[in-house]
Amino acid sequence: MSTALHLTVEEYHRMVLRGAFDQLDRKIELIRGELREMNPAGPIHDDLIDYLNDWSVRSTDRKKVRVSVQSALDLAAQESRPEPDLKWIRAGRYRNRHASSADTLLAIEVAYSSLQFDLGEKVKLYAEAEIVEYWIVDAEGECVHVFRAPKAGQYMDRSVIHRGQTISPLACPAAVLNLDDLFSGE
Repeated sequence: MSTALHLTVEEYHRMVLRGAFDQLDRKIELIRGELREMNPAGPIHDDLIDYLNDWSVRSTDRKKVRVSVQSALDLAAQESRPEPDLKWIRAGRYRNRHASSADTLLAIEVAYSSLQFDLGEKVKLYAEAEIVEYWIVDAEGECVHVFRAPKAGQYMDRSVIHRGQTISPLACPAAVLNLDDLFSGE
């Protein structure tokens, strides 16, 4: 009888440090103890991440918020180490550990081909980890799904923001994201 290999975050971390995935030509994440292959990013996905990164850096106080692009988020209790497309974390250096849910002010995923995964499993994962705010930028639908107020493994506040509207993160209400600008492609 065979079973799937289930990894803890610590086991995954040791494997990364030892170069276990160095020759792998695919992007992976640890989700609930399983290695998950992520789809390669296309130009629309990359453009939206670049736009959001630029907006984030311009909109935040570097003494309070560190903007991080496609870097690990340590969710040990959920046996996961996702790599959100963008995250706002408390300012500081994270040289000896990955940022955790307690450090995370905002997690953003850009969804082109991953919308169902981001709206399903990732919403549950981030709510269980008590990430205070999670956005899914829906590239095809040209909207942002906003999740706030995690409680008992789910988000109590859910909304969808469309073109013609703006949104601001809880961590920095003065940072206004205009969805027409985000999705204009100009």
